[in-house]
Amino acid sequence: QVQLVESGGGLVQAGGSLRLSCAASGRTFSRYSMGWFRQAPGKERECVAAISRSGGSTYCADSVKGRFTISRDNGKNTMYLQMNSLKPEDTAVYYCAARGTGTTWRAYILSDEYDYWGQGTQVTVSS
Repeated sequence: QVQLVESGGGLVQAGGSLRLSCAASGRTFSRYSMGWFRQAPGKERECVAAISRSGGSTYCADSVKGRFTISRDNGKNTMYLQMNSLKPEDTAVYYCAARGTGTTWRAYILSDEYDYWGQGTQVTVSS
């Protein structure tokens, strides 16, 4: 089992940047495929970015390509989401998620493919 804690959210003006972190408990972080999801009021939760166990495979939603970068440091049990050129439509609660089974090379993008979730961190982008 793994526990996930997000940090780094906040209020930023359009065009600004934030870096979210997801710290995982335990010593087996490298065994988990990881993802970042977000949910805005009245909208469904969507995958923003995902990364395979080793970090060799990544996925980014079309809406954030070229602006967001997902990465992980298995030695620090931490995943990151660097968000640049933020837009008001990026406003949402951002969640990190972990999946403990599956293939080493695959990045998973569906919420029901994940087993563990953090509590979420609010990102608000003002216009």
